[in-house]
Amino acid sequence: MPPRVVRVDSAAADRFDTGRFEASRSRLASLAYRLLGSAADAEDAVQDAFLHWQAADRQLIRVPEAWLTKVVTNLCLDRLRSAQARRERTVGDWLPEPLLDGDPMLGPADTFEQRESVSLAVLTLMERLSPLERAVYLLREAFSHSHAEIAEILDITESASQQHLHRARRRITAARRAGEADPASARRIVEEFLAAASSGRTERLVALLTDDATAISDGAGVAEKLLRYDTPQRIAAVVRAGFKPTPAKRRFVGGTPAVHYALVNGSPAILVVLGDRVVGAVTFDITGGKIATVRGIAAPTRLARLTEGWRQHEPDTPLIARW
Repeated sequence: MPPRVVRVDSAAADRFDTGRFEASRSRLASLAYRLLGSAADAEDAVQDAFLHWQAADRQLIRVPEAWLTKVVTNLCLDRLRSAQARRERTVGDWLPEPLLDGDPMLGPADTFEQRESVSLAVLTLMERLSPLERAVYLLREAFSHSHAEIAEILDITESASQQHLHRARRRITAARRAGEADPASARRIVEEFLAAASSGRTERLVALLTDDATAISDGAGVAEKLLRYDTPQRIAAVVRAGFKPTPAKRRFVGGTPAVHYALVNGSPAILVVLGDRVVGAVTFDITGGKIATVRGIAAPTRLARLTEGWRQHEPDTPLIARW
């Protein structure tokens, strides 16, 4: 009897392998977003990883999840090390892309370390780390990889992984502000901030800010560099002027928007919404019952995914129905 010939359906095999990749896509996107701080760049990195996956001899890949983690991590490191990225991401002149809570790209949020690693504050602090320190910190703190696994992913020794983690933790801890506000208190503080800003009560705004508060704005994408304000009085004056509605501002955004409370990257935020489009986001870091950092983001390129998330969101009653 001649040997039985087993025919392999290549199309079925490709569908199976694509399914294995898709099962990891959300986790890979979450890792890439934490590494890059940009949803658009994270999506590009994951798509590049898919092309690598298609081109690979997948029968030789014993643990697809580990292989894909290594590919995505190194694609992101290549991006972080590029000359273009170094120009774009000058420390102090770069803001992460904000994401609405519930966005799958924010990834796991079961532990404090996972939630903190995706906050805008820590994403900004990580710009002070080297690419390798950043990768080790995230793989260990947010994704619970062992140092042996990290060493394999990054082609370094376990000792080097431990050293990178120690330096990253030290730098982030030294720059991190202590304390978290409970959700009800955070919302109350933000609503007081909005009420004071809308009514022009500068004294109340100053009282809501820490003595060393900082405000950062991307200037709606018009300014070449971030705008920074470093005293409560200056911040209050800028906020009062910024929240005063004028015909020119309404023309700039294209109409009369509403103002909503939301959570962005786990932090309290105010969203300025026109129709179903987010035209501005103001996020807050709160410590000790006061606002330590205010970030104003209005560049359309930084708000694209936030708008996408908002369109799938059931909003509360707006804090201001017609601004």
